[in-house]
Amino acid sequence: MDAPEPKSKAAAAFARQRAMPLVLTLAMVTAAGFLGWAAWRAYMGAPWTRDGTVRVYVVTIAPEVAGRIVELPVVDNQFVHKGDLLMLIDPTDYTIAVRQAQAQVEQTRAVAENAQAESNRRQKLNLLAVTVEEKESYLSRAQSADASFQQAQAALDRARVNLERTRIVSPVNGYVTNLLAQLGDYATIGQNKVSIVNADSFWVDGYFEETQLGSIHEGDPAIVKLMGYDQIVRGHVNSIARGIKVSNAQPDPSGLAAVNPIFTFVRLAQRVPVRIELDEVPKEVRLIAGLTATVEIEPAPQKTARKDQKRTK
Repeated sequence: MDAPEPKSKAAAAFARQRAMPLVLTLAMVTAAGFLGWAAWRAYMGAPWTRDGTVRVYVVTIAPEVAGRIVELPVVDNQFVHKGDLLMLIDPTDYTIAVRQAQAQVEQTRAVAENAQAESNRRQKLNLLAVTVEEKESYLSRAQSADASFQQAQAALDRARVNLERTRIVSPVNGYVTNLLAQLGDYATIGQNKVSIVNADSFWVDGYFEETQLGSIHEGDPAIVKLMGYDQIVRGHVNSIARGIKVSNAQPDPSGLAAVNPIFTFVRLAQRVPVRIELDEVPKEVRLIAGLTATVEIEPAPQKTARKDQKRTK
C-alpha cells in the first residue's frame, strides 16, 4: 500500500525543478521592472545628462591704430589682469601728431580771440563809423575763427585718443590665447592679434532631453562633474534656452519646405541647452572651454517639500 509514495515524491520534486526556472525568471523580470521604474523615477526627479560642455566668453582684440609693435610683454596662455599691457604700438608718429594738433589749437585760439575782440569793438561803434554790413562781416569772421578753433580742439582730442590706443591693454581678467603677434610685426587696424579668455565668465551648457524640462527650473542646484576630474563643481540653473534649430523649417534652394522622413513609431526627444552658472569651483579643477561635463540637476528644497507633503496627504 505504501509503494506509490516514492513515485509521488519524485513527481513533486520534478515539478519543483521545472517550476524553479519559471519562478527565477519571473523574479528577475519583476526585479528588473522595479529597478527600471526606480531608475526612471530618479531620472525624472533629478534630471542628468552626460552631454555637457564648458563654455566661456572670449574677447577678440584688434588694434585701433596701425604701426610697428615695439613691446609685447605677454605670451600665449598667460594670465593677465584687467588693464595689463598686451602690446605697444610705436607711439612716435602719434606723439608728433599730438604736438602738431596742440600747435594748431594755439594758433586758431589766437586768431579766434583776435577776431572776437575786433568784432566786439566794431559792434560798439555807431552807424556813422561802421555800417551794419561791416558789423555782420566782422561777426561772421569771429564765428568762423571760433569754428576753426573748435575743429582744432577736436583734432587734438582725436590725436590724443589715437596716442592712447597705441597701448593695447586687457579689458578683462583672463588668459591670453591665440596670440598671433610678434615683436616687430606691423599691426593694422581691425586685424585680430590676440584673444583673451574671460576668466570670470565660465559656465556649463547641459543638453537635456525635452522630456526632462518639466523637472528643471531656474535656480535649481546643479552638480557638474568634468570628465578629467574626480571633484565636483557646484552651480545652479541660470536659464533654459528658448529655441533650437529645426531642420524642417529650413527651405531647400527651390523654396519648398524640406521635410525629413521619420519613423512614425519612433520619436527622438530633442535636446535643449540649459545654462548652468558655476558657484563653487575646487582649486584642483582647471576650467577649459570645450571640456566634456556631466550635469545633474538637484531638486530644489521647496519642490522636494511639496512632493513630501503630497505623499503624506
